[in-house]
Amino acid sequence: MRYDLKIDEKMGLKSLVALVAIAYLFSIAVRMIWIDWAGGVPEFYWNGQIMINTNDGYYFASAAQKELFGTLEHNPRVPDLWMTATITLTYFAAKILPFSLDTIILYMPGVVSSLVVVPIILIGRLYGMTWSGFFAALLASVTWSYYNRTMFGYYDTDMFSAMAPMFIVYFLMAANHRRSIGYALAASIALALYPYLYNQGKAMVFAISTLYVAYVWWRHRTESFAYPSIILVSAALLPIFWPLKLLLLPLLYVFLRRIEIPGEKLFYIALGAAVLAFLTGDGFNFIYTKIMRYAQREGAEAGLHFYNVVNTIREAGHIPFDLLAKRIAGSVPGFFIALTGYGLLLWRKPAFVVTLPLMGLGLFAWWGGLRFTVYAVPVAALGALYLFHIVSEYLSNIRLRPLLLAAATFALLYPNIVHIVNYKVPTVFNKDEVEVLDILKKRGSDRDYVIAWWDYGYPIWYYGNKNTLIDGAKHSHDNFIVSEILMTDSQLEAARLSRISVETYISSDYKTIADTLFKNGKPDQVDPNEYLNRLREESAFPLPPKSREVYLYLPWRMHSILPTVALFSSIDLNSGDKKREPLYIMTALSSKGDDRLVFANGIELDMKRATLKLGENEAPVRRFVTTSQMQDGRVDVKAQNLYPDGGLTILYAKSYGRFFIMDERTFRSTYIQLFFLENYDERLFEPVVSSAWAKIYRVKL
Repeated sequence: MRYDLKIDEKMGLKSLVALVAIAYLFSIAVRMIWIDWAGGVPEFYWNGQIMINTNDGYYFASAAQKELFGTLEHNPRVPDLWMTATITLTYFAAKILPFSLDTIILYMPGVVSSLVVVPIILIGRLYGMTWSGFFAALLASVTWSYYNRTMFGYYDTDMFSAMAPMFIVYFLMAANHRRSIGYALAASIALALYPYLYNQGKAMVFAISTLYVAYVWWRHRTESFAYPSIILVSAALLPIFWPLKLLLLPLLYVFLRRIEIPGEKLFYIALGAAVLAFLTGDGFNFIYTKIMRYAQREGAEAGLHFYNVVNTIREAGHIPFDLLAKRIAGSVPGFFIALTGYGLLLWRKPAFVVTLPLMGLGLFAWWGGLRFTVYAVPVAALGALYLFHIVSEYLSNIRLRPLLLAAATFALLYPNIVHIVNYKVPTVFNKDEVEVLDILKKRGSDRDYVIAWWDYGYPIWYYGNKNTLIDGAKHSHDNFIVSEILMTDSQLEAARLSRISVETYISSDYKTIADTLFKNGKPDQVDPNEYLNRLREESAFPLPPKSREVYLYLPWRMHSILPTVALFSSIDLNSGDKKREPLYIMTALSSKGDDRLVFANGIELDMKRATLKLGENEAPVRRFVTTSQMQDGRVDVKAQNLYPDGGLTILYAKSYGRFFIMDERTFRSTYIQLFFLENYDERLFEPVVSSAWAKIYRVKL
């Protein structure tokens, strides 16, 4: 019998609860580091509270806002109250607790995600290693990747992503270790509930459950608990509406406990339930779909050829090994310690095989993208502490063993705490940007639409009470439409396409606009190039009747992603080939000489010769434009023509201290002309807000 088991036997329920409370409060306290920093930045406040720091959070917050205050009634994209637990819990918390919605969405991620310490400690206790479980809980709760996606302000379903699976793992392990059908029932209820908590992870818990069924069948099929537990777990995976499953599973449990079924019949029932769950649970199909989504960057499609948004998502790309190690364990040495301990854990305690999907997904992040690392964090923490648990067994003084675990945990925690102290992530928007949307909120109605890039869709819902065509979850072919509006060098096309797109979206019952306009994939498919060229012509073009206002939202922050925005409309939809390679370089001044400017990236401007040296190449400079944001909101523009026959444009945004080098079409684009120069066609657009942070125009057509 190992030392920890002896200590555990003396540890009562109060002591266990005390360890859980300490670990939970530690997780909360560490997350307060960001609150302490952000609380000192006035620009991060709105309505007297720090704003959240993840864009997607406004998707769920908008749903709670709609239920609480009746906003966004005409937005078809806002989810239902019961769509996910994040929304439901937020709504009821705002109803019951004496806190504002802004406060609840700020603190909920840390309050919920810190519960991960509970199953980790219980797993340690289950195997006579409570102290190891306690220290593993401290480590897991604040390790790099887990912290990043569950910190205060990171309001998203990620708060459940790794926490809820660890409860499932604990219940399954307890069912096996204690030969308990009751724990199998708890596991099945947790499995049934999980998609409501975090739907993206249902394939993972399917894999966990499959491994549990296989393990029990292999190691314990002759024991009385085996087949009933397999039946319960398999039933939880069946494609039945989850609230109904929550009612049926306890009934099934009572049936299995009270009705004596002959062993042979029980075997066939368990086999049938497992096969049925495997065939209908759709778990492996879900896994395949997810993996292919992140593993493939380009894919053939019928009809027109649109740019794939996955190509632009950093989370979906290959990450360096050292980043993988740091996100899973905090450091490269810590990662190898965790892997070694995890390997020993699988060898000495085979029941841990159910955690393989968690570790496997974490390691898949090396190819699939950094978001997957979060799943491996709790298991890696258990592995690391198990290795030190084994080492500590060689200490003759039993009371020194927890001290060794504490010292090892401190060493593993240190790089993670350093990361947290330095992880000064800003809020999604600052106060000045929200003030712009607040002005928009007070204008028009919640029937109106805003043309904006998808990054800004959810905040526009939440703060502006307006609708958008694309958003953080709607990355369809309509990215092309919005990109075309923002990047075209024809303001007439931009205005017409804005009106047509919104009215088409409404009249088609919210179908994909690009597919509807161009009849994508149909026999009478429209040539997009011809259609868009007609919008640019001054001759009359039939527009649908106006049913609501349409606005253009052009924020300063979009300057940094303009090349990405341009990608979606820079290809020929008929062939998929690039129509052009937009040139757009943002830089700052490095030094200034007589008639010569040297920029930070080594680019040089010869003012006398009106040439720009880019590496080994030279290009003529057509004009040098300086813009300044005046106190009254207007923009002062001064242009110096250098080489009128053609060439590049250098735009100096004086108020921002930035230089932009671009080709002629980019300079003529809707975004550059209307944001930087406020050069708009008065027949087509009316300025609504002119701020250094964002410009909003109403489409007059």
